Amino acid sequence: MAHDMFAELFTSDMLRKLLPPERSDQFFEALYGDASEGAYDISLAYAGHDLATNRLRFELQLRERPGRCLACNLTYGLPDVFSRHPLINLSGVVDAINSLLAGRARCSSWRLGNTKSLSKNLHAIPLEISLS
Repeated sequence: MAHDMFAELFTSDMLRKLLPPERSDQFFEALYGDASEGAYDISLAYAGHDLATNRLRFELQLRERPGRCLACNLTYGLPDVFSRHPLINLSGVVDAINSLLAGRARCSSWRLGNTKSLSKNLHAIPLEISLS
């Protein structure tokens, strides 16, 4: 397996800066008028660099909140919602990633994949960023 030259850049601390934990509460506050109504917390995870396609791979991870239900029917439509929601601001996240790359590469486009159920308490939405 080839060395992932981006792994040291996308640390858990950096990922929390790109998509802060409080963004989940802000999202549910805007959606429901009450952050405590949210069923999950949203975080960003780095999933690697695909050399063959020259894409950075991330996941928007949805972790069930205590006492809540992370039902599949609640998460499958989220790629469309997250791709355009101003509070999630994925365009801004990708712009920040582009700045972090500091000339090593440039983000040319991005897309969200379909929601994947990794476990009862964890779902993930793939975020792929094409580099040039």
